[in-house]
Amino acid sequence: MLKVDLRDLHKGPVQTSGILEPGDPTFEGLGVTLDGPLAIEGRLQETGNEEFLWRGHLSGRVLGECRRCLTPLKLPVDLHVDVLFSADPDAADDPSVYALAQPPTHVDVRAAVREELALGAPVFALCRADCAGLCGTCGADLNAGPCRCHGTAEPH
Repeated sequence: MLKVDLRDLHKGPVQTSGILEPGDPTFEGLGVTLDGPLAIEGRLQETGNEEFLWRGHLSGRVLGECRRCLTPLKLPVDLHVDVLFSADPDAADDPSVYALAQPPTHVDVRAAVREELALGAPVFALCRADCAGLCGTCGADLNAGPCRCHGTAEPH
C-alpha cells in the first residue's frame, strides 16, 4: 500500500510497502531504467498542521553503464529517504516538500519514490576501480589490452 488514507493516520503511524515493476507509469519518462522490481518500505506519520513525514527505503537495481568504457552494468539501489508531504499552501514553493491537494484526503508516496530514485540512483558508475576506459582515437576498450591504432590520445 503506497497510498494512505489520512483517516488511517489518526490512529497512529501507518506502514507502507509495495513493489513497483519497471513498466509502472510512476517511472514513465524518468530516464532511469529499472532491472526488475523496486521494493518500497516505509512509515508515514502525521507531524501536525496537515504535514506528514514519510521515512522510506527503496531497494532494487537499475541499468547503467561504466562511465569510462561504456560496459553495461546492473547497479544496486539502496536508498533511505525522509520526505515531507504538506497541505500548507505556503509550503508549496519549497522544493523539498511534496504538496498535497486541497482538501487533503490521502498521501500517495509514489511521486516521492520517483523523484528520490532519480536523485539517488548511481549515475557515474565504474565497472571496476581500475577501468582503463576507451581509446580516444579508435574507441577500443583498453581493458582488453592495448589498441591497434597506437593512438597518442589519452584514454577517456
